[in-house]
Amino acid sequence: MKTVGVICEYNPFHNGHAKQLRAIDGVKVCLMSGNFVQRGEPALLGKAVRAQAAVLGGADLVLELPLTYAVASAEGFAQGGVDVLTRMGCIDALCFGSESGELDDIMSTAELLLTERFQTALRSELASGVSFPRARQNAVEALDGRGSVLEQPNDILAVEYCKAILRLQSPLRPMTVRREGSYHESLERENPSASMLRTMERWHGYVPQAALEAYAGAPRHTVQAGERAWLALLRAMPEAAFEALPYGSEGLWRKLMHACRAEATLDAVIEAAKSKRYTHTRLKRLLLCALLGLSAQTMERPAPYVRVLALNERGAAVVREARKRGSIPVLNAGQSAPDADYAELERRADALYGLFCEDAPEKPVPDSRVFVRKTDACEPLHDTL
Repeated sequence: MKTVGVICEYNPFHNGHAKQLRAIDGVKVCLMSGNFVQRGEPALLGKAVRAQAAVLGGADLVLELPLTYAVASAEGFAQGGVDVLTRMGCIDALCFGSESGELDDIMSTAELLLTERFQTALRSELASGVSFPRARQNAVEALDGRGSVLEQPNDILAVEYCKAILRLQSPLRPMTVRREGSYHESLERENPSASMLRTMERWHGYVPQAALEAYAGAPRHTVQAGERAWLALLRAMPEAAFEALPYGSEGLWRKLMHACRAEATLDAVIEAAKSKRYTHTRLKRLLLCALLGLSAQTMERPAPYVRVLALNERGAAVVREARKRGSIPVLNAGQSAPDADYAELERRADALYGLFCEDAPEKPVPDSRVFVRKTDACEPLHDTL
């Protein structure tokens, strides 16, 4: 039976995600962001409960996407995920959602984006002062008229996955499932928007029942709950720390530093620093890297390991196979990491995550348990694979 990877956030896991997993014929390995996500903010629910919900909703194995990949740009997020799944040595394919559902168009656009003629066209567009997403789309349209595949968020990420497969010469076979409904606004029961769900208190009917039970009582985390702690760190940061941040080239870091020292809210900081060229999400991601202590140099390091968060019996077999065949260590939660510096980055992130709890700040809790789903019962056990 083939093994298929999915790079995801599950923030939260809902019916649309379960639908994608049902469309996969094979063992399903989900590489999921931890407690902070690519949009530059804390995940609404902690990684442990989200991983548990995913296994209850159809996944066989949930691994934690290493921190420096989880909070990277779309390109870094995709390349990091493809790199981990490839290095496991036992994953056959990569499945991703897309609004278009047209794999040929997605792959041909990815091929174009890796050419020198595209880079030349992109530099020309950026010189006009437009944002990177607009410059990229304009460059593609100018070269062959296929810019439409870069208009929707899942299509854009799908192109990045295919770019990563090509760039890394990965044996992963790309496959796509058409993403129906609006990415930001849909409240269709079978295709809800995760963005909309994060604004709602009740999710009955929008997430699988087993996942809903896993979510019951789980504390929610928001930017607003930890905003003062975040601002305090930003105001105390020295200039050298701002200069070392990723995504802060061309003087953006200095502009952001002045905003952090002058404004009273994160929204006001972003408003003061944004421009036509710098997207809101890029600024949020830069601020998150500041909070987590991630420099440009750190973000360029390849992930030294990947951690198991949840699995069933089929997932356990994948872990054993990866440990035999792969080139990346696969660790149980709580297991000592081979790279102490990287492990300290993860520890810091998980400790800070508790400050974003809506109810009250949480104490840092060592993540030492893996959720194991048995054939007929589900119970959290320490994994000793």
